Amino acid sequence: MSDLKCGATSLDKTLDAAYWEAHYSANTTGWDLGMVAPPIKMYIDTIADKNSRILIPGCGNSYEAEYLLNQGFTNITVIDIAPTPASILQEKFKKNAAIQIILGDFFEHQGNYDLIIEQTFFCALPPTMRQKYVWKMHQLLANKGILAGLLFNRTFESGPPFGGNQEEYEMLFKGAFDFLEMGKTQNSIAPRANSELFFELRKNSTVFVNRYQFENIKCSASSKDVTEKLLTIESVLNVSRSSNFVEILIVSTTDVPGKTVQDAIYNIKENKELN
Repeated sequence: MSDLKCGATSLDKTLDAAYWEAHYSANTTGWDLGMVAPPIKMYIDTIADKNSRILIPGCGNSYEAEYLLNQGFTNITVIDIAPTPASILQEKFKKNAAIQIILGDFFEHQGNYDLIIEQTFFCALPPTMRQKYVWKMHQLLANKGILAGLLFNRTFESGPPFGGNQEEYEMLFKGAFDFLEMGKTQNSIAPRANSELFFELRKNSTVFVNRYQFENIKCSASSKDVTEKLLTIESVLNVSRSSNFVEILIVSTTDVPGKTVQDAIYNIKENKELN
């Protein structure tokens, strides 16, 4: 990964460990269903290999993990940045060798998984982190590993949660993953009816997925200009730029050097100045 940085200030609130821990301490956890989301339960019931290496990021109280254990799955890892849910799960499953509970930052986590289950983790992240999400998921999944779960198919006035739509998600994951399924759920809980998408994506192990960060470069070029220019680089399949313009995610068939990306950005800037 190349680290070129572009001067931009994020207006997102700080959604760190302290933020989430405060919600658990105040018991303001409206996202907690108190049960496994029906579409995820239905999906788990289709998994034949009980020894699949499964990760649940931003696990919270992780009813999904408990359901997996009850169904006989033997290799489950859950991670959360907030101490309270992590400590509760550690106590609850302290005698169960089939599950590992980690207190930590998902984006610092290292591992290799056959399946990652998405349940209210993506929507809890600031939209500026979506490129980083795709990059990290691709990194953590094994060859042809699966990312599956739920995404909101609606927008919110503020967040978290942060929403989106199917078209936006398809552009974000394009190239890095093969789409096995993405569509509106038919069995969401009542408060989320008609506002969820179930998706199942398979890692495309034939591509490179890299993040590039920019600093000290005047951000005069529009996202459309940047995307169109970077798509002309040989081997580039997809380009996605973060909502605060700081990060660019590139999916390519060969590794694209950071200098190549930097030169392309500067070329846009210089052409605009000449015009």
